[in-house]
Amino acid sequence: MSTSRSIFRTACRALTTFACLLALAPPIAQAQAWPTKPIRIVAAGTAGGTADIVARLLADALSKEFGQPVIVEPKPGAAGAIAVNDLMQSPRDGYTVMVAVNSLVSEIPHIVKLKIDMSKEIRPLAELSRGGLVLVGTPTLPAKNFAELLTYVKANPGKVSYASYSPGTMSHVLGLQLNKAASLDMVHVGYKGSTPGLADVMGGHVPLMFDGMPTALPMIKSAKVKAFAISTPARSPALPDVPTFTELGYPQLETLAWMGLWSTPDVPPAVQARLREATLKVLGQPQIRERLKDIGFEPGTARTPEEMMKASRADFERVGAVLKEIGFKPE
Repeated sequence: MSTSRSIFRTACRALTTFACLLALAPPIAQAQAWPTKPIRIVAAGTAGGTADIVARLLADALSKEFGQPVIVEPKPGAAGAIAVNDLMQSPRDGYTVMVAVNSLVSEIPHIVKLKIDMSKEIRPLAELSRGGLVLVGTPTLPAKNFAELLTYVKANPGKVSYASYSPGTMSHVLGLQLNKAASLDMVHVGYKGSTPGLADVMGGHVPLMFDGMPTALPMIKSAKVKAFAISTPARSPALPDVPTFTELGYPQLETLAWMGLWSTPDVPPAVQARLREATLKVLGQPQIRERLKDIGFEPGTARTPEEMMKASRADFERVGAVLKEIGFKPE
């Protein structure tokens, strides 16, 4: 009898193990087989903008990694909300992902009246790059450095404007913080993306702009705009002669944005893991890291999705406090 019971228990354990393996088989098989068709990356911004530049760099590398075409579609407008809407309207299978800055969680909810909680509807899979904003000006400005710029703006109260790539974003907030910290009276002019704002700065229609490095750097190097200061904790290797705001005595303007690869939380976990794994792998390639540095970015870190979301929520509180102080209302 005891022998029969022992055989029975052994059989039960074997069946239980087999059942567990069967339960695990579908996601494992799914991860191994995925992708089986082209992947689409929605870039939250204008064509030629920061997100578009990083998305195309990532797309080329991922296409080789996956053996499938990876297509980039820029989606400008509403500080990224239009890109998020595109992502949310797409099938939740991982074949549509998004490249966008962390402002989607830290800034957009302050800018646009949303019916959703952005921090719950989208999920960062990997940090692609990080960098600060640089204060640039039209070449015809009489100021040669930051100190002379402050003198010039103070001598023309209410007459000097600065552009942002969208109202309510860090590009806008940094100008507000500088106004307060240096007792200035710069006037904000909001644009729909870096490209049109930077074009007006180059054309002399708006004298100043807080812009991202990938779009501003080529214009700085070609002397189409001049750089006064950068928001990163340390000087950028791409602009070693440009001081940080902290060096200049304005540590409250220190900020570091990051560009991420995002999906919706309900994409199958195995597919999310596959995307993250492949992305981190290509970000480790020397040629990718060098290219990111060439455009003014530092390569992203291997922070977890949870760590990225925690940091974005902290930025949300900081941006909200600045906008509340001036009575900024979402559209």
